[in-house]
Amino acid sequence: MNKVTPFLMFNDQLEAAIEFYTATFPGSEVRNLARTGHDGPISAAEFVVGGQVFLGFNGGSYFSFSQGVSLYVDCVDQAEVDEYWDRLVKAGAQPTQCGWIRDPFGLSWQIIPRRFTELIRDRDPRKVKAVMAAMMTMVKLDVAELERAYAEA
Repeated sequence: MNKVTPFLMFNDQLEAAIEFYTATFPGSEVRNLARTGHDGPISAAEFVVGGQVFLGFNGGSYFSFSQGVSLYVDCVDQAEVDEYWDRLVKAGAQPTQCGWIRDPFGLSWQIIPRRFTELIRDRDPRKVKAVMAAMMTMVKLDVAELERAYAEA
């Protein structure tokens, strides 16, 4: 286990979340499960999503996620952005803004094309400002539109 591992407290949806996350992101697996009773529901788990280790627990209705914490997905291109976005939406996720989407379990994800990160690292502040302004108008990020804003700055 890593020295620091994200620990997610679910509102009794841990099993469904693990099934969805491990089916959606390559490099995912379930490592350990703890059940309440012999055949009871999963109460705790160690699982990997996209190479990142997580611990999860069914904490009950007392716990909920906020946008103060999100999971960042580094997408190599627009096709990968579209793939993850579509999978999340099909599962009931709610798109918000600027590449953010909240999954059916309440966890926020940032589905970000790598090209966006490259564009905002430019040394020209006008170009960075133009890319950021374009991004602020989007729900799902669009690489072609981000590049257009960059080129026109």
